[in-house]
Amino acid sequence: MTTVVETHSLSKSYGSVEAISEIGLEVQEGEVFGYLGPNGAGKTTTIRILLDFIRPTSGTASVFGLDSKESSRHIRRRVGYLPGEMTLYDRLTGRDVLAYSASLRGGVDWSYALEIAERLETELSRQVRTLSRGNRQKLGLVLAFMHRPDLIIMDEPSSGLDPLLQQEFHRMVDEVRAEGRTVFISSHILPEVERICDRVAIIRRGRLVTVEDIGTLRERALHRLEFHFGEQVPADAFAGVPGVQDVTMEDGVLYCTVLGSPNALIKAVAGFDVVKLVSEEPHLEDVFLSYYGDGENNAA
Repeated sequence: MTTVVETHSLSKSYGSVEAISEIGLEVQEGEVFGYLGPNGAGKTTTIRILLDFIRPTSGTASVFGLDSKESSRHIRRRVGYLPGEMTLYDRLTGRDVLAYSASLRGGVDWSYALEIAERLETELSRQVRTLSRGNRQKLGLVLAFMHRPDLIIMDEPSSGLDPLLQQEFHRMVDEVRAEGRTVFISSHILPEVERICDRVAIIRRGRLVTVEDIGTLRERALHRLEFHFGEQVPADAFAGVPGVQDVTMEDGVLYCTVLGSPNALIKAVAGFDVVKLVSEEPHLEDVFLSYYGDGENNAA
């Protein structure tokens, strides 16, 4: 298996402020790799080093087996990039932006670029300065995908997209993976990462907490559930159910937290009249605090 992105002891400091410390990553060809962490964790710093926008204080980074500093121009030719905050030419139309980018790359398959734009319902006839944040994000996604790069790096890619377009974006990522190309996604949105990624690295306060496959992440996720019953149910009916924590019963409503699969709990409630079920997606910080302590220990 070919390694597309690799870092060793990658660190970046700004004076006494440590942005990232001792980051070690390997991203394989053909996988969708999630770089997961709260805002300010160091995700964007890592990406900027990979693309040689900034230089590390220590450690190394390589893309396609090439040093990110010495071969940055060659690397960028093979990469599609969506930054977390885009700066585009405000007086150009969306179509002009695509054409300009295509010319800089020596030409692209224009029909494919327009296909991607249509799938994302991108506004191409309006000037960039008139576009909403969501429409700018769609234009940025077209720029990242349109030249069929070997590696697509995206920083918070679905920010500003409505739910239907998020689903279309997910399908586009699936297609890239099916073609054997590689995707590196930085995000703080746990459900999105669960949906599209094969493996994830979790970073907190600039330090790598863990790298694991997405199935393991799901098993470790906490879900808050509410079961509304149409009858009186004793709270002790759910005592000792595997994976169930913080059980309380109030006015015919069971409140609890489930670790991993809710299968055992579903079987336990099946004997009662359930009139409503409410499930709350786990927050990323809950994952950290519940399974990785305060996030200060490295476990690469």
